[in-house]
Amino acid sequence: MIKSATYIERRQKIAALADVIVISGYTATQQQADMAHTFVQEANFFYLTGITEANWQLILSNNESVLVSPQKSAVHRLFDGGISAEDAMGISGADAVITPLQAKAKLRALASQHNTAWSIGPDPSAKYYDFALNPAPDRLWRYLRRLFSEVKDIRPELARHRAIKTQEEVSIIRQAVQATCKSFENIKTSMGSYKFEYEVEATFTHDFRHSGLNGHAYSPIVASGGNACTLHYSKNADRLKDGNLVLIDVGANVDGYTADITRTFSTGGITGRQKEVHQAVVRAQSAIINLIKPGVSIREYQLNSDEIMKDAIASLGLLNRPDDFRRYFPHAVSHGLGIDVHESLGGYDTFRPGMVLTVEPGIYIPEEAIGVRIEDDILVTNEANENLSAQLPTAL
Repeated sequence: MIKSATYIERRQKIAALADVIVISGYTATQQQADMAHTFVQEANFFYLTGITEANWQLILSNNESVLVSPQKSAVHRLFDGGISAEDAMGISGADAVITPLQAKAKLRALASQHNTAWSIGPDPSAKYYDFALNPAPDRLWRYLRRLFSEVKDIRPELARHRAIKTQEEVSIIRQAVQATCKSFENIKTSMGSYKFEYEVEATFTHDFRHSGLNGHAYSPIVASGGNACTLHYSKNADRLKDGNLVLIDVGANVDGYTADITRTFSTGGITGRQKEVHQAVVRAQSAIINLIKPGVSIREYQLNSDEIMKDAIASLGLLNRPDDFRRYFPHAVSHGLGIDVHESLGGYDTFRPGMVLTVEPGIYIPEEAIGVRIEDDILVTNEANENLSAQLPTAL
């Protein structure tokens, strides 16, 4: 559990960058009818406050850290509960908690003294998503633009801070990784007893919750046979058939930090071709992990990883045209890991000690109904790297 002193330190570092910083947590969103989805907090807001409830905001100004509590009716508190101002201050170490009405007055006063405010800006990747964004950050952004002469995006600065994990953060991520590995090991030993993909998912869910963890960091993937060629397959509903490979991509959430691990297991009676594809991915992953060292150019790492994957695909007789590379390996080999499952590496040019990232090569052959991915969570150390999930074998 992150201590309040850590949130105070984080806010002090960010507040040193600007006179006025205003950040919104997420709002709850509809699941169906009058029901809301299980709430997950906006990562930057969580990083600075530790508050995990909806509709809170943070104002940093004049060496002061102020939380803005949501306006909740007695009915909503009866049904949904909610933390008190005292609890919020205890979690975050904030100086005060004010109401939304008080926050409007405070922001108007700040706008009379300062031309610029910083907040969470529009997501530049939104055009690639096939879902609606949480409206709270944009709603605050548009409000601030009416008050201040200029509003700037604080996310790049926050990303640089979040990319380098402290020992406290690494310790929590390590717990999430170890819990995930333990559940993978349980499943591996009883793989032959499962009849459906969802039974595998249910074992992970049981293991995580039974251990007192927050649960899954993201929707688990249990994809047998050709389902593994759909990268974010999440139905987890098909029968497991003898002779199939089963791609399992799962991560536990511990105190707001995530693991992200993938193994490809077999259900028995697999072919030589399936073994060949699996071994090609295992060898490629090992070679790619060995590239990671502090000071190594991230761009060079990406280019060299691509060459390793091209060799792996060519070894399987699949690299016959230039576009075959991305046909059989259509995703990035790595991403940052932390509060967000897909976290930025902060815009740094080189690897830095304290970065945590995944290494997840995969080869997907739809015409053969074969999909293999191996994914581990890697910590960049002062000398080289540490594979946090090395305890989990990659064998079929």
